[in-house]
Amino acid sequence: MPRVSSKENKNIYFKKREELGLTREKASELLETIAPERIEKIENERLDPHPDEVLIMSETYGSPELCNYYCANQCPIGQKYVPEIKVQDFSQIVIKMIASLNQVQKNKERLIDIAEDGKVDNDEIEDFIVIQEQLEKISITVETLQLWAEQMLANGSIDIEKYNEVLKKRNK
Repeated sequence: MPRVSSKENKNIYFKKREELGLTREKASELLETIAPERIEKIENERLDPHPDEVLIMSETYGSPELCNYYCANQCPIGQKYVPEIKVQDFSQIVIKMIASLNQVQKNKERLIDIAEDGKVDNDEIEDFIVIQEQLEKISITVETLQLWAEQMLANGSIDIEKYNEVLKKRNK
């Protein structure tokens, strides 16, 4: 068993590697294209990883949340447009989705009123912002569900062969 670092405030890449019980050398072998020295610099935040490195770590470590973390926190474009998604239980995700959909349903008529003339008037801005925020919650919840599904596929909790078979049928 590799020695576990006593360093506090480990970043997400460091934590994921350690959760898997991998040394940097073993992780480098599995990752194939990232040297142990580079892994050390990424984990100690002396270098930001490249997007392709995060993708390789995400796939190799079975941790799709690494991609979201990178996009939301380290990519300049993602920092502006990608919310960080926190992994949650399936039941929490479903409850949040239903609550968000219920809120939007309540404001559906108001959104139609606002959209009727093709513009947002000054007296409509406040309601429009509220509806925008509700829709953003739905969007984040959908992304959370997608991340949850990717995690379950990666760790084998959802049968990936059956999942892909059903997707293939639906996309015909």
